Amino acid sequence: MAELKQDSPDEVLCSCSGTTRGMIEELVRQGKDLDGISRYSGALSGCGGCEWDIGELVKALTAALPATTPPALDQPE
Repeated sequence: MAELKQDSPDEVLCSCSGTTRGMIEELVRQGKDLDGISRYSGALSGCGGCEWDIGELVKALTAALPATTPPALDQPE
């Protein structure tokens, strides 16, 4: 059986739910935090063995996202 390269989108980060790195990356792009990721995927809700890996991945992905600027409010002149 071929081994998956680490950092592969198909790498399973949560063996309890089968959640992959690619799914986590997509959920972060959608704006989900750890709680949202857990609710959507089932990750982080089983044995707890994936907490550190997923937490660090989400932290890194969030830091790499472009900063969003809130829309300017119309100010009366």
